[in-house]
Amino acid sequence: MKAIAMEFKDLDPILHSQLRLAVVSLLISVKEAEFTFIREKTNATAGNLSVQINKLKEAGYIEVVKQFKDNYPQTMCKITSAGIAAFEEYVKNLQAYLGVKK
Repeated sequence: MKAIAMEFKDLDPILHSQLRLAVVSLLISVKEAEFTFIREKTNATAGNLSVQINKLKEAGYIEVVKQFKDNYPQTMCKITSAGIAAFEEYVKNLQAYLGVKK
C-alpha cells in the first residue's frame, strides 16, 4: 500500500473556538448584528460572548461599535475583510483535513 502524503495546515486558533466560530459564521451571513441578536443565536451567556467578541476584535476579525439607541446602550458587531479572509482560509484548511476537493 502506498502512503498518501497530505499537507495539513494549522487551523486558526482564534476561529477554532466554538463560540468565536459561531459568531464569525453568523456575521458572514448577515454582515453586522446587534450583541443581543448574536447572544440569542449562539445561546451564549452575555459575559462569555463579550470576552469572545473582544478576542475577535483584537484579532481584527470584527469591528465593534458601541452606541445608544432610544436611550439604551447598543453594541453592534460587523465582520471585517480580514475576518472574511480568515474564515475562508479556515474553511479551506478544514476541508483539506476532511479530504474535500473543490
